[in-house]
Amino acid sequence: MRPGEDRPRTLVERLLSPIADVRHQEAASALLMALLMFLILAAYYVLKTAREVFILSEGSAEVKSYSSAGQALLLLVLVPAYGAFASRVNRKRLVTWVTLFFVANVLMFAGAYQAGLHIGIAYFLWIGIFNVMVIAQFWAFANDLFTPEQGKRLFPLIGVGSSLGAWVGSVRAGQLVGTSGPLRLLLVGGAVLVVCVLLARLVSRVSRRAEPRESAAAAEQPLGREGGFGLIRKDRYLLLIAVVTVLLNVVNTSGEYLFGRYVVEQAHAIHGIGADQAAARERFIGEAYSRLFSTVNLLGFLLQTFVVSRVFKRLGVGKAMFIHPIVALAGYLLMLRAPSPRLMSILKIGDNSIDYSLGNTTKQALWLPTSREAKYKAKQAVDSFFMRMGDVIQAGFVFVGEHLAFTVQGFAAVNVLLVGAWLAAAARINAALRRRAEGARTAAL
Repeated sequence: MRPGEDRPRTLVERLLSPIADVRHQEAASALLMALLMFLILAAYYVLKTAREVFILSEGSAEVKSYSSAGQALLLLVLVPAYGAFASRVNRKRLVTWVTLFFVANVLMFAGAYQAGLHIGIAYFLWIGIFNVMVIAQFWAFANDLFTPEQGKRLFPLIGVGSSLGAWVGSVRAGQLVGTSGPLRLLLVGGAVLVVCVLLARLVSRVSRRAEPRESAAAAEQPLGREGGFGLIRKDRYLLLIAVVTVLLNVVNTSGEYLFGRYVVEQAHAIHGIGADQAAARERFIGEAYSRLFSTVNLLGFLLQTFVVSRVFKRLGVGKAMFIHPIVALAGYLLMLRAPSPRLMSILKIGDNSIDYSLGNTTKQALWLPTSREAKYKAKQAVDSFFMRMGDVIQAGFVFVGEHLAFTVQGFAAVNVLLVGAWLAAAARINAALRRRAEGARTAAL
């Protein structure tokens, strides 16, 4: 029995019990980490809203078609640079200085915007890199703070903070851009990131009190010299995580494309293609996406709050990996038989809401049984470069499919094959998790 488990549960632990199994001396660090993820996601959505303003106002919306490839190329340089820096500083300094580097970038963009310079394309590329690198770093920080057993119980709570932050940040950004313009968005986003730096240092201090002495000492040391890509090449488990990340992203973004294509086709079928019906088509498309986003955000939050921790407790992280691809597979098989706007909406609502809740928390928990070097360096490579590579591959599929005149069912058939590969990779990861648990003589994730 763990120390303190025979004592009565505190009020905070009882209040958090529907979300996560929080135990003795864990409440403070878990809640602070949830608050930290809340602020990071809120800052991202504030800064992301500014991206749309810059792109549209400069007439550069076509850059979206090429941004993933540009980001992937930049990440080939940035990921090794991140790893090299991580080999020279300890955990606290790594998180502090990398985050402050991005704060400095925000201030540079604010100054350039004030000077009247065109920053749309550069900012679009930057926000895509910020999204994957900074969020990956703070999830790596959470993986480093908690043991695998703790992470399995506490990550659902941290995920609630992430989900709430995304919602609050998007709502607040809409208010700010309507009253103060994009410059205010940049300044608010940068200020929130500075608060995140201070909060991360507080989390590190609070969690160190409960950490074993050897773990606390390791946190003060720089990471090893090997880079993230090298770690992935040498470890089959890490390589499988990278493969799943690519496949998941290809399937999900392909689904986004199919949904958009189907909505446009339905708008043309219902309202025609004449110029005099343009407003009706725009209203139809806007209402379709509004229903999608609102439903996905609500359902994702409910799943994260009330379902994820129970799935982890009953099935474990390894088996939880199968839920998302099985839902996607069922949806695309139905699309092969009888595609319809209602079915496409249900598929994307289920796909995205699971991805943003159970899927995301599961992906983060896969890193719990890895080394500290893998948590920071390999995770950075997977969550940034390999995720963007999924976008690039999906764009290639769309390009080929359009030239071959694929129907919606044709693209759905491709996704069925990709989901099959995703399930096979998930099965390999589940087996690897069991072997790691047996080797460490611990309970399986």
